[in-house]
Amino acid sequence: MKIYDEVTDLLVEANELVNGDRKITHGDFADNHEGIAKIWSVILKTPIRPDQVTLCMAGVKIARASNPKAYVRDNYVDGAAYLSMTNALQKKRNGDL
Repeated sequence: MKIYDEVTDLLVEANELVNGDRKITHGDFADNHEGIAKIWSVILKTPIRPDQVTLCMAGVKIARASNPKAYVRDNYVDGAAYLSMTNALQKKRNGDL
């Protein structure tokens, strides 16, 4: 497998999670992260936006991926998915969607 194929495969897998299995189990990502933002806002006692939730979740995946003792593909797939969701949520917030 060429290195560029791996990039494409990872992004395709991330897309399939957002629009497939995870959509079935977690619901629409925008609605899901809106609910998470509301819960985090209460816990943290400060307003949290859904795009901030997805950025934080991407940060979790980046932190896990930085462990030099283990390679876990899921961290990269989920990280790509969270960043793509962040992009969509920020574009929606800015009125670009």
